[in-house]
Amino acid sequence: MSNILIGITGASGQTYASRIIQILRAEVPLTHTDLIYTDTAKIVWRDEMGSDPLLSIDNHSYYHKYASGSNSADIMIIIPCTMGTIGRIANGTGGDLIARAADVMLKERKPLVIVPRETPFNLIHLENLTRLAKAGAIIAPASPSFYTHPINLDQLIDNFARRILHIAGIHPLPTNNKYIPRIN
Repeated sequence: MSNILIGITGASGQTYASRIIQILRAEVPLTHTDLIYTDTAKIVWRDEMGSDPLLSIDNHSYYHKYASGSNSADIMIIIPCTMGTIGRIANGTGGDLIARAADVMLKERKPLVIVPRETPFNLIHLENLTRLAKAGAIIAPASPSFYTHPINLDQLIDNFARRILHIAGIHPLPTNNKYIPRIN
C-alpha cells in the first residue's frame, strides 16, 4: 500500500486539492492518503469550497511519522502551494509539518510535486522554485490546459488534477469520464 501525503496551503485554488483527494479516494486502490492543511488553508478552504476542511493531520505536530525519513510518505503533493511555503522548503527552515515532510521527501529522494498558485513570479519566487527543482522537486504550476476542450470548469479542474497525479506517478483506474475533443 502506498502512502500519499497531500499538503494544502493557503493559496487560492483549493478546488484542485479537493479534486485530487476525490480521485485518490475513488479511483486509486491500495493507497492511503493523508492530508495536512496550513492554518490559512483551512480559512481559504472554507471560503472557496463552502465547507469545513476534511479530517487532517495537525500541521504543528513535529512528532508525526512524516517528519522522519524512516517513516516518510511514498509521494507528496503540495497543492496549492504558497510562495511562503516554497520559500521555507527551499531554504530548509521548516516551520511546520508540511515544510518538514517536504524536506524529508527531498532528502530521501522521493517524489515531491509542488503546485505553486501565484502570478506573476518575482525573482525570489523563481530562485526558490529553481532551488527546489535542483533539489529534486517537480514544479508543476497551476496552469490548466485547454487542448482537451473542457466544456465547463469541472472538466478543466478534473483534467488538471489528473495531470498532477500522473506527474506524481499515480495512475487512477480508467473511467468513462474521458473528454472527447471538440471537432470544428
